[in-house]
Amino acid sequence: MKRSDVIAILDGTDPKFGRSVAFGLNAIILLSAVAIALETVPDLPQPAYLWLARFEVFVLVVFVAEYLLRLLCSVNPLRYAISFWGIVDLLSILPAAGFLGNDWQAARTLRLLRVARLFKLFRTSAAARRLLRAFRQVRDELSVFIVLALLVIYVSAVGIYHFEHEAQPDVFTSIPVSLWWAVASLTTVGYGDMYPITTGGRIFTTIVLFIGLGVVAVPTAIITAALTEEEIEETIEEIESTLNHGRHEEGEDPGGRPGARTAQTTKKGDMT
Repeated sequence: MKRSDVIAILDGTDPKFGRSVAFGLNAIILLSAVAIALETVPDLPQPAYLWLARFEVFVLVVFVAEYLLRLLCSVNPLRYAISFWGIVDLLSILPAAGFLGNDWQAARTLRLLRVARLFKLFRTSAAARRLLRAFRQVRDELSVFIVLALLVIYVSAVGIYHFEHEAQPDVFTSIPVSLWWAVASLTTVGYGDMYPITTGGRIFTTIVLFIGLGVVAVPTAIITAALTEEEIEETIEEIESTLNHGRHEEGEDPGGRPGARTAQTTKKGDMT
């Protein structure tokens, strides 16, 4: 078995074993998430905690083996190690460091990183790959919009501080504190812990709320357009692949020239 075959099996793209391995790893990830939640239940029987600990060791062994296999079988191990999925895989197995060193305090500290395993569910998802390609396609537009949103948040904090500081000196104590109000208002959350009471502050807040609708809507529209374009491109590629496969079966190469089967049929017809 080649190294590329091992990677294909782990990624779930191998036609023979890929789907089974992907299903097994995803099942382990989901069961691990359930186990993490059950560990926090205070009234479980003592044997239950013991079995949960044993299951955690089993999960760590599986993911450590997966990580080592990916390192050994990757064309560029360093590139994999510093990639997004390489970091996710590493975070998933870091709690093992506490067990290996018999440092239970470190193990308890690192156990929060086990939540990173949930990201592994998206490794074999075609929809997740499509979404990632869409983000890459519009990353420049999103970067500009993020900078613009940060500027709007800062200007909103300065504005509400100007309107409300004298009326509520204990609430809007400074511009940094007012940033929390700006974030909550621009994201249209509005927790209610900080709100304006002056006429100017309320008018300013109304303007900020309308701007907040755009802050939420604009990136959504950008990403949706990119996803739609990705789906159209995938559909076109599937149609072209189907047509090329059909031409090949009929004896015609992808360029539209007669293949061996068509040439033989033509030759027989000429002899007749």
